[in-house]
Amino acid sequence: MEAYSLLLLVGSLIVISMVSFVGVFTLSISPKKLEHYLDYMVALSVGGLLGGAFLHLLPELASEGFDTSISATILLGIIAFFAVEKFICWHHCHKTEHKALSFTYMNLIGDSLHNFLDGVILAAAFISGPAVGIAAAIAVFLHEIPQEIGDFGVLLKGGFSRKKALVMNFLIALTAFIGALVAIFAYEMIEGILPYFIAVAMGGFIYIAGTDLIPQLNDKCAHPKESIKQLFFILLGVGAMALLLFIE
Repeated sequence: MEAYSLLLLVGSLIVISMVSFVGVFTLSISPKKLEHYLDYMVALSVGGLLGGAFLHLLPELASEGFDTSISATILLGIIAFFAVEKFICWHHCHKTEHKALSFTYMNLIGDSLHNFLDGVILAAAFISGPAVGIAAAIAVFLHEIPQEIGDFGVLLKGGFSRKKALVMNFLIALTAFIGALVAIFAYEMIEGILPYFIAVAMGGFIYIAGTDLIPQLNDKCAHPKESIKQLFFILLGVGAMALLLFIE
């Protein structure tokens, strides 16, 4: 990895890790208002993820030589994220049904795995090039905001103090650095693995947007005005990804 790309990667990981402190800004917001604003952040996140996947990662794969193995790897990425989520949900149902504190720690484990995968995705993207890396970083940053707000709430429900919840969220966020290191060393050993890292990343972005975020927007019948606002923020996220094409 070039020094410039490495510097951007480290900077992106630091900024994304700081999102774990987003709970500080929710302390003075009423639950009703927070839920209302969260829908817009989710919509923005959907646009960022889909824009990053289809406007940046997919063209990058095409430039490397798109074939059936790449298509299969994208599908594998989607299935892998599904399997990870199911595994976490299974543990939630069977081990934490009657103990809120146990559920809290399981949530931390699941979050650490998610952040680890984010680190892998970001490192693979920055290895490919600064523009692709920045696009991936923005997409990850956007979807981290609503996730970290939700994680903060889970920790408080599990009995954590506000200070402990913020500290634990930050420590778990640092697992993204571990994922990035693993990806960098894997790339150094097997340079040809890069397109497959990007393909898995694309599958992950599509899965997160399609199964975790969009259903949240469709979970309740919103007023037409609210639906239009959600669509606007989705397009805003896609637009941000499109603007990054000028960097390439």
